[in-house]
Amino acid sequence: MSTTQHRVVFPRLTLAASLAAALCAAPSAHAVDWGGYLRAGPGATKKDAARACYGLSGPGLKYRLGNECDIYGEFILSQGFQKDGVDYKASLMTNLHNPGTDTGDSKVGINQMFVEGKGFDIAPDSTFWIGKRFYGRADVHIVDTFYVNMSGVGAGVDGIAVGPGKLNLAYFRTDGDATHPGSRLNADLKDIAVNPGGKLRVTGTLTHGDFTGGKSGAGLSLQHEQDNVLGLGGANTLWLQVASGSAGLDANFGSDLGAASGTRAFRIVESLTWQVGALGGQAQALWQTDKDGATGLKTDSSTVGGRMSYAMSKHLKLLLEAGYSQKKPDNGATQKLAKLTFGPALSTGPGFWNRPELRLYVTTAKWNDAANAAAGPGGVTGIGDGKTRGTSYGAQVEMWF
Repeated sequence: MSTTQHRVVFPRLTLAASLAAALCAAPSAHAVDWGGYLRAGPGATKKDAARACYGLSGPGLKYRLGNECDIYGEFILSQGFQKDGVDYKASLMTNLHNPGTDTGDSKVGINQMFVEGKGFDIAPDSTFWIGKRFYGRADVHIVDTFYVNMSGVGAGVDGIAVGPGKLNLAYFRTDGDATHPGSRLNADLKDIAVNPGGKLRVTGTLTHGDFTGGKSGAGLSLQHEQDNVLGLGGANTLWLQVASGSAGLDANFGSDLGAASGTRAFRIVESLTWQVGALGGQAQALWQTDKDGATGLKTDSSTVGGRMSYAMSKHLKLLLEAGYSQKKPDNGATQKLAKLTFGPALSTGPGFWNRPELRLYVTTAKWNDAANAAAGPGGVTGIGDGKTRGTSYGAQVEMWF
């Protein structure tokens, strides 16, 4: 690591250590909780070339098994305590990320730092919070995509009883670009029982770019989750989402706070999980369309794929993942990519979700020239050899706790 990198990383580590020590030293009747997530491992593509991964740009268009070229970890400390009848909790999450195999250029940051309290006399059953946090996230694991993700720096109140469900209200602010700050309001109504074993979630978003030329935006997400579909032992989640202006489909800010008011996006996602005996898995199908309000041009994206695990014994599983994605902009050729991964894994149990999981894998993919062109000078793989087919292999550990 260079001297410059020492100057960048060490202050962040010192800050994280100081905050962690403060959490541990807080007066409490409760133990400090520690949890997190990590993935790491070596991999290769071909001689004298860095490991390559295969996917199209955009949410949900990259299937992750044997197809992650980074090292990533996030680790959270939470300290709960009680004072004057109010239950408080302070949480700090640090993260480590490197886009390649080695950790030499790793970046250390803070994902979450917030305090929440419950038991205030004005609303004893609601939870109030302020800080930076992950918030209201809902994902499809096999593509590492959160289709609802209101995370950010803000403040809110959760658990307001409203009719058949619970209402969460939150305000977020972004000042990352001092010339383009923005504000966001979210209303999230959850746990609405609509049918036996089925619950509805309704999430609304209002955004505004607080600068000259800033644009407003709005979004709506409907999420229905059905338990034990067809007796398969898992669940089925369906999202219908629409957004306009500076709002994103995921109930967060869009990619451009100055987006023209005619900017529109629509997405439908269907995701099924199952566990029937030794056979477990997750699958998804997605279709999304985005319209640029300034140019009037549209881009359509779609994908279908899934991962299966089969338990050969209590601790040995065979994994298979396949996915096909395509993306068609109005002013360009259709980008296409297909990916297939196979490998054995050792785990703590036979279920699809059992972790830690120690894997060996071989991944092969095929794509077209349009996908290479859209990815830039390095093409889909980043290697820049102009090929439209590739194979990678390696080992990976994935763990959450």
